[in-house]
Amino acid sequence: MVPIKTVLQDSEQVTRLFSHLEFDGKKLNHQPGSVLGSTALIAGTTVGAGILALPAVTLPSGIVPSTSGLIAVWLYALVSGLLVAEVTLNMMRTEGRPSIGFLGIVEKILGKLGARIAGSAYLFMHYALLVAYVTKGGEILGSAAAKVWGVQILPMWVGTTTFTLLFGGIMYLGREKFIEKLNSAFVGIVIVSFLGLLFLAGGHIQSTQLVFQDWSALGSAISVMSVALFFQNVVPLVVTQLEGDAGKIRQSIFIGSVIPLIMFLAWNAVILGSVSPDMLHNTSDGTSVFDPLQILRAGGAGEWLGVLVSIFSEFAIATSFIGFVYGLLDLFKDIFLLAQGGLSRRLPLYSLVLFPPMTLGTLNPSIFFTALDYTGTFSISVLGGIMPALMSWKQRQEQENLDSINQPLVPGGKVTLIVMIGVALAMMGRQILSIYHQ
Repeated sequence: MVPIKTVLQDSEQVTRLFSHLEFDGKKLNHQPGSVLGSTALIAGTTVGAGILALPAVTLPSGIVPSTSGLIAVWLYALVSGLLVAEVTLNMMRTEGRPSIGFLGIVEKILGKLGARIAGSAYLFMHYALLVAYVTKGGEILGSAAAKVWGVQILPMWVGTTTFTLLFGGIMYLGREKFIEKLNSAFVGIVIVSFLGLLFLAGGHIQSTQLVFQDWSALGSAISVMSVALFFQNVVPLVVTQLEGDAGKIRQSIFIGSVIPLIMFLAWNAVILGSVSPDMLHNTSDGTSVFDPLQILRAGGAGEWLGVLVSIFSEFAIATSFIGFVYGLLDLFKDIFLLAQGGLSRRLPLYSLVLFPPMTLGTLNPSIFFTALDYTGTFSISVLGGIMPALMSWKQRQEQENLDSINQPLVPGGKVTLIVMIGVALAMMGRQILSIYHQ
């Protein structure tokens, strides 16, 4: 990284970060990151398996309240992402480093205790989401296999185990380039099937569902919405790719997060609109969380719509599964200072990543929504709400005392930071009360 001084209109000097300089033997070549690439990274990170849980948790409130809730949660995630970008940008300037990860930033600003708390939340989030992915992915896989083989139903543990060993085995045995190409193919399938099911589901929308509203039921959906719209862990990478250009960073975070929001709003509307009250009355089994996707996958609103919902759901889970397995592998490699090496050396790492969620998923097959709920409430509140606000608060205060240049990316000063922390604490408090009253 080469720091180069540039002058702003107000005559203040800031350090512009050029991270993508390569020496070819004769001269330095500047290869700046693109806004398009960074936007795609954020959007791709956000669009994952969290979208599958939305219809089940937004169904009790209805389309209009859940649409409002999604927009509010997106705004919160947007501010959080900009705060992470702000502290990353200023940390890279003051430290003179070309890049730094999220947990590294936490340790620099909030010390080892803050890093341990963030690391614990990060670890819990990855394990909880992997449990959710293998159980839901196994359920869909088992249902599809049962239809193909003409069996009425397969035990849930069969699907969970098969999903984990199938996709986990591919990652264990496959080279990184192969996994990258496979994941790209899965993303393509997700996009095509998503567009197809939106087209088909549009013809099955029930007018009664469009007007139904229950604002009191919205609160229980907020934590899952927070998981679905979480992207803050890749923001430090975006700051590095865009070389500390604040304007490009803001643009990438805004566009990269608003694209998934539009997808989620469309998905939520067509799925909720396609499930009629008659379907709910005839199929509800009295469980605490009713999943309308189960009806659609069973062909309750048309056979082809059911097929597309199954395809979209399975491959959305697969892409998220791949990303979170890699995330947990990287975390354990950093903790234990291990390299992946050959297959025999990789086996302990992969076992540590895959077998705990697979075991928990087989013991409690109905854990999908619970895992997403707890992840949203605790881990996302810490990593996406409390930590970014506290880091920004401390960093701004220190830089004011040192009379150094701070470049805030979020307006509102301390009021904004207090609101961010307050909302996160309120979410956690609500979850604790709900556990207490169970």
